[in-house]
Amino acid sequence: MGFIQDPLYNPAYEVRGDEVAVFDTSRGVIRARLDGAGAPVHVANFCELAESGFYDDLKFHRYVPGFVIQGGCPNTRDMSPEDVAAGRPGPSGRPGTGGPGYRIREEYTVNPNNSHVDGALAMARSMDPNSAGSQFYFCLGPQHGLDSGYTVFGATVEGMDVVRELRQGDVINSVRIEHVRA
Repeated sequence: MGFIQDPLYNPAYEVRGDEVAVFDTSRGVIRARLDGAGAPVHVANFCELAESGFYDDLKFHRYVPGFVIQGGCPNTRDMSPEDVAAGRPGPSGRPGTGGPGYRIREEYTVNPNNSHVDGALAMARSMDPNSAGSQFYFCLGPQHGLDSGYTVFGATVEGMDVVRELRQGDVINSVRIEHVRA
């Protein structure tokens, strides 16, 4: 018997094109303009998760200096910042291995704005190109080697100083979606 993949999730959220994600973190506030035109599935998925409170009280679980700061793993919810920072397993599993229970299709091959510039907001995934779910990262400097394999769905517009201060174990208090015309 062959392995059967679960179907890819298609978010119901209707992208308006004016979405800004407001990350309230233990280090301060970050605002990222979302790219609904270039990555509509990723933006719709992220907005659904944010509006449902999925990201509230998660921790950033991966920090690579000069590369990325990553969060969005639900396994970190019931863990202390210290345990996440130490890379210890939590009650739901290891930080960095959890997701929302579904996968979305990749958009890096069709997104004309898929550029990992300093402050870019992108989705993490496993080896399968169609495996993104909830984990995201901010680029700490240009990372154009990621352009051909990971979907960029936003860019930091305020709080880049906060992005640079984030470390493993820092808390995502909440992520809210605002609608702001350019």
